[in-house]
Parts: sequence; structure tokens; C-alpha cells
Amino acid sequence: MQFDSDYKMLIDGELVGANDTIDVVNPATEEAFATCPRASSDDLEAAVSAAKRAFSSWKKTPIEERRSALRKASALIMEHADAFASLFTKEQGRPTAIAKEEIMGAAYWFAGTADLDLPVDVTEDTDTRRIEVHHEPLGAVCAIVPWNFPVLLASWKIAPAILTGNTIVLKPSPFTPLCTLKLGELLQDVFPPGVINIISGGDELGPWMTSHKGFSKITFTGSTATGRKVMESASSDLKKVTLELGGNDAAIVLPDVDVDKVAEQIFAGAFSNTAQICVATKRLYVHEAIYDAMRDRLHDLAKAATVGDGSNQGNRFGPIQNKAQFDRVTNLLEDAKTSGLTMLYGSDVPKKGFFIPLTIVDNPPENSRVVQEEAFGPILPMMKFSDIDEVIDRVNDTEYGLAGAVWSSDIEKATKVAAAMESGTVWINQNLQSTPLTPLTGHKQSGVGSENGVYGLREFTQPKAIYIPKSASNVA
Repeated sequence: MQFDSDYKMLIDGELVGANDTIDVVNPATEEAFATCPRASSDDLEAAVSAAKRAFSSWKKTPIEERRSALRKASALIMEHADAFASLFTKEQGRPTAIAKEEIMGAAYWFAGTADLDLPVDVTEDTDTRRIEVHHEPLGAVCAIVPWNFPVLLASWKIAPAILTGNTIVLKPSPFTPLCTLKLGELLQDVFPPGVINIISGGDELGPWMTSHKGFSKITFTGSTATGRKVMESASSDLKKVTLELGGNDAAIVLPDVDVDKVAEQIFAGAFSNTAQICVATKRLYVHEAIYDAMRDRLHDLAKAATVGDGSNQGNRFGPIQNKAQFDRVTNLLEDAKTSGLTMLYGSDVPKKGFFIPLTIVDNPPENSRVVQEEAFGPILPMMKFSDIDEVIDRVNDTEYGLAGAVWSSDIEKATKVAAAMESGTVWINQNLQSTPLTPLTGHKQSGVGSENGVYGLREFTQPKAIYIPKSASNVA
């Protein structure tokens, strides 16, 4: 299997091209290095028809066979992890060693999801009757994946959909389609034709998919603004939706922490993947007693960071993935500078490529754009606080509620703070953690529904209650 060329879509078990193509740009060089198919409306129709045909038999396939296929997929991904990682760096920008972690994470998700179970629930079992709640698959699923974690987030959607007996048509971002297309090629013979279909396309493909009446469900990861459009599109025929959307995630650092001990973890939680993570720390609230020490330590880490082309060994941070996002982050930085905010810059970055220095904004006002908006880039506003109740109010005063963190040597106190934060996930003395067993759920404008774990499996099923009399004499 070649990873450096021949990128095809997977439709009904066949690898196919398209009449048109899209250039794929390396964000570290700003140069196109490959092309991928640009699916037409006819290609979409073929993929949806294949998924619907395959559903009739796949939903009847014993779950142990579905588990086995997911585990085989996991093993194949691990087998090709190095080739995936090299290609990943070219299209996404992340340093290759760290890119491999995502590939292995996707393999882990396929295998971990295969171990999940969604048993029949018994809500009543008396002398006269038994009530069972079964979880039935929905049908053909529309899945749309963003550019920041293209392979891992594809696994978050494929694995639970397939395990629960659904079929899927998945669209990667036009910025990062290549690894996902190669994933389709890798899985071509693992699943029956039509069970998994992967198609690539331009900005027009997403709306075509979300409005298509052949889908029973949409699972989407992306911005809140686009999520609203997806929900609006789905409303025309009441498709079920799972939306994992934006976040302006806050971390609270209490005064009892060892600054040197936790600073590197906080730094990683804010800047990993060049801060292009929906659950990254995007607002940092530090108690005034340790604020200066934490600020200076984080700034030192930023100045020591190695930023550059991810294919060059030793670079820890890569570029912003695409020009549009680069321009948005640059605009936010310019606004902060023209507003007179104190900017603490990290190490120099290459002049060519979509690179932005790791930047800390020193104690900006709460109403500044850099605090109120999700940057999705390497800008970390850092604010002082003195009163815990007051800072919790500041943290919760946002339309988002995806993830957060609390740092303290007093676990009991940290747990109380975590309970007060309006967020679907809160980490204590850690960050960026997730498992196939645990739901990721957005509060407020950060999402609808859950991904991962049994909660995530339920999103791909329809409950059916069956009332079973204990005796035929119960017939009316």
C-alpha cells in the first residue's frame, strides 16, 4: 500500500476517483504536494445508496463479528502507523513523532470501542410481565470530521457507528483528506462493501450531506457556527444529530500548587498541536499569589519551544493547519496588540509557512477579544484572581462549556471547584485526557449529545421498548 500517491475514495467497497480534484497544501511550506478527489453529487448518491444497501445485512451481523472487524482494523492501523504519521505531517503540520501518537490513538479507539457493550435494559420484571428496552441501529450515518485531529476523530465516529450496526459515509476536511482516504483503502477488505464509505470534497459537500434524506443521523465535529448550520439542515427531516463543537476552555490554578511541577503540564494543555484542540486550555486563571511566578515560567517554556516544519526532527510545534485559520489567529493577535495588551512571545518561527509564535497575553481585561473568543491557535490569555467564587463566575460566563481544568494540591477543594464549573469535562491536575469508555459532552453552545463510551454508543441507536407478558393468558 502506497501512502505518497493515488488517493481514492471508498464507495461500496471500491476505490474510485472523481472528475475533479482538490489541491492539498503542506502548511509548513504553503505549497500543494498532492491532490484528492472532489466528490460530485453523483458520488455522494452512490455512497449513500451503498450505505443504505449494506445496512440491511450489517445490522443483522452478530455483534461479535462486528467487534472482530474493529479489532482487525485496529491492528492494521498500528501496522501502518509510521507511514500514516509521515503523511499526516505533510497535510496537517504536526511533528511526525507526535502525529504517530494520533495514529496509535485511532487504533486504540477501534479496539477500545470493540470492547463496549450496550445490553438490553430491563425496566420491569414481575410475575406478569417483563419490559425490555433494546437499542436498534439507525441506518446510514453521515459523519463529518475536522482538520485538527482528522484520523482520531474519524475513529470516534466510525467505530461506534459500526459496532452498533449502522453503516457510514464519512467526509474528511478538504484541508486534511489524505490520511482518511488511506484509512478507507486500508479498511476496504475489513468490512463488507458499503458498510464504510469515505468521500472527499470541497465546501459544497458538507451541506449536500447534511441535507440528504438518505441519512438517519449526522455526527459532526467542528465550529459552533457550522454546528448551528448542520442542526438547521438536519431539522428538515428531523435527523438525529451529535455535535461536538467549540470551546473556550478555562483552567483555574489555586495558590497551593508547585509552580515548577505543574507549569509544563499546563503549558502542554494550552499549546499542544499548536493549540488547535477543542479541549485545550484557552483561558488560564491563576491565583495572584503565584501569578508572576507561573507567568514567567510559562514564558520561559514558550521561549524554549522549538517551532517549525514537523518533518524536521526535534521540532515540537508545527504550523497553523490552513491559511484561513492562520489569518483568523493573526487578526486576533493584531487586535490584542492594538488594544495595548502585554504580549509575551515565544521563540522565533519560520517566515515561510503558517507559523505563529507561542504567545501569552499578560492579564488582559475579561471583556477583551482574546479572552472572549476561542482562538484555536497558540495564544493564551492569562488572568489573575483572588477570590475562588468570583473566578468561577468568570469562568462560567461564556456561551461555551466543553472542558476545563483545576490545579491544586488539595484534591477535595479542587473537586468542589470542578463541580461548580459548567463544563462537560473537568480534569483535576491533568488535561487533554480522553478514553473510549468515557463520554465527551459539550454544555451550552459546545455541543449536542455525547461521543465515546456507552453514552456515545446510544447516540447511534434508537431505543425500542418491548412489553412481554409472562403468560399467553394475559392476552386481552
